[in-house]
Amino acid sequence: MRKFKQSSRAAAAAASLALVLGAPLAANAADMMDHFWSAKPTGTAWVTGYGECWQSTQGPNDLEPCVKPVPAEFVVRLNFEFDKYRIENVVNDTELARLDDYIADVNATQSREQLTLVGHTDAKGSEAYNDTLGLNRANAVRDYMVSKGIPASDIVSVESRGERDMLPEFDVYSVKQRRVTIRSEVEG
Repeated sequence: MRKFKQSSRAAAAAASLALVLGAPLAANAADMMDHFWSAKPTGTAWVTGYGECWQSTQGPNDLEPCVKPVPAEFVVRLNFEFDKYRIENVVNDTELARLDDYIADVNATQSREQLTLVGHTDAKGSEAYNDTLGLNRANAVRDYMVSKGIPASDIVSVESRGERDMLPEFDVYSVKQRRVTIRSEVEG
């Protein structure tokens, strides 16, 4: 009888240990499933965890296409060479690539954007000259965006702040001051 009690205790301890160690695995498996697919709120389309449409040869084929969501607000800062305003003179290619990706996302959706473009300069030059240079920079970015398929009517404001609104974390003559800021908000 003594042997039975010891083996029962050992079995109970092993079962408890297995339960304690196995519980996180079940929770992790459930968490992992969230990354594989999810439903749109209407339940009409399924997407993978990567945002790609999930399709089946067995299911319905008349579902609405998956639409990549556009950010509610998008801000990009394109920095320019000194006294330049053409797109070829943008010095931070990563921001230009972000803008290109954003334009592609907007063109792929039905959403309408309200875009505001603001040109800025550094502190060199007169205020009048810098206002004109800032506006030329903003107009160059507007023309670039329109050439890539953004409707001109979506660009609601193109303006210059010249040497006003300096970024306080950078020197007033820094390339970081010579920029166009693009703000976007989704209509509705």
